[in-house]
Formats: sequence, C-alpha cells, structure tokens
Amino acid sequence: MTETKIKLCGMMCPEDVKNASGLNPDYIGVILSKGFKRSVDPDELPKFREMLGEGIPLVGVFVDEPVNYITYISHMGFIDVIQLHGKESDEDVLRVKNLTKKPVIKAFKITSKEDVKKAESSHADMVLLDAGTGVGELFDWELIKNVKRDYILAGGLDSNNVINAISSLHPYGVDVSSGIETDGKKDMAKMAEFVRKGRQV
Repeated sequence: MTETKIKLCGMMCPEDVKNASGLNPDYIGVILSKGFKRSVDPDELPKFREMLGEGIPLVGVFVDEPVNYITYISHMGFIDVIQLHGKESDEDVLRVKNLTKKPVIKAFKITSKEDVKKAESSHADMVLLDAGTGVGELFDWELIKNVKRDYILAGGLDSNNVINAISSLHPYGVDVSSGIETDGKKDMAKMAEFVRKGRQV
C-alpha cells in the first residue's frame, strides 16, 4: 500500500513554511482568500516560496473567489496546486483547471451520502473531505467508508487521531491546520509529531 500523503495547511508566515518544509511533508498550504484567521496576502507569496523545501508543492487555498482572481494569482507563478474550499461548482473547477493548467483540489463539506456522491463525481484532480471551512472538527467517518475515489481527509485531525484515521480509512492523504497549532500559531513540535505519526502507518 502506498504511503499516505501529508498536507500541512494554513501557514501564516515564511517561518511557518520553513519549519514545515524541514519535516518534508507532501504538500504545504496557504490561504489566499481574505477574511480568515490564517489568510495570507498574495504579495507575501515570493517570501513563502523562498522558504519552501525543494520538491514540496505549495497549495494556494481559495474560498468562493472569482475564477479570474484565482487565475491571476496562479499566473504569478508561486503556487503549484489550487485548492477550492468554498461552494464552487464543477463548472468552476473545470474553468480553473483549463485556465491555470494546474492540478485542482476541491473541498467538500461532508454531512450526508449526497455530499459524498458530489465529491465522487467532481472533475477536480483530487477531492478533500472536510467538516466545513477550516472549522477543525471531525465529521462522521462512517459516511466515507466506501468512497469510490482517492481523497484527502481533513477536519479535526491531530497527532492523537491521525494513526486511527489512516489505518481505518486509508485515505490518499491527510490534511491538518488547527491540529498543529497552539494559541492560534503553528507549533513546530505539533507539526513534527503529526508528520512522525502520519508516516508510521
């Protein structure tokens, strides 16, 4: 079985990216939509990129942004993957893929089997299954026991439950943000522990 990918998300400053990169995760994410506690100004992207470890893709997270804005940020050349984390339609997903020529992750809030079906039929390159928009809560994993495509698991993960998540669900990847923070800031020890345990399974 292939090793589960690890995505450390919601980096808030270049030092966060530097610390995360040192742990060699598979993806590092930054939020490029305004109004969230972990939002980053796109003008900061060159500094973030500078701190990024070689070969680690930088994921730009957007929430209900106009496609032309996402395309503009993408063409700045600092992000490798685009994550759509709002109510974007499948048509939006296709437009972003076509205009940016970059892989697209589409996040889905999972509250019912209908949500799972929408995720399964998405044209995104990868789907991320979550409890909401960065709420840091677990959702009912029973709903996704038989998902018919690879997915990244998010929502309430931390070093205490990541081993159970991977061994019981076998997701393509796991995504963590609030679970690697202390008092609203990225915690190097928590990041290291999450990666260590995520690589154990």
